[in-house]
Amino acid sequence: MENETIEVRKFTGEGYQPLVTFGEWRVAALRHSEEAQRNGISRLDRHMATDEVFILTQGKAVLFLGGNAAEIGEIQPLVMKLNDIYNVKQGTWHASLVSRDAHIIIVENDNTSKENTESAALTDVQKHAIQTITQAFWADK
Repeated sequence: MENETIEVRKFTGEGYQPLVTFGEWRVAALRHSEEAQRNGISRLDRHMATDEVFILTQGKAVLFLGGNAAEIGEIQPLVMKLNDIYNVKQGTWHASLVSRDAHIIIVENDNTSKENTESAALTDVQKHAIQTITQAFWADK
């Protein structure tokens, strides 16, 4: 049902897709991406103008956090639980890894973009730490 009183949005594709925008905020969906799976996590991002909310509604996911200093700090994994609300604070380095069946709802400022997001490449040591954590996480499930 869709008319002037309601919008219904769904995303079944791969990767990140904005779905609803209103005023200063937007809601997006994040799903598994073959390209991301192949390439692994090689960078962390941080949004300088907004917090970013993640809600895992299906599947499995891990948020990798790297602190909020000018450079990425020690990588901390956070295994997401279904339907919990994770508010990644403005300026916090982060990335996520999701299972093939995962579905994450993201709420953020509508102006979140490359212009107000910093991205930093991981060192070989940080990449190895993420690979080790990831292998253990998927083996456990």
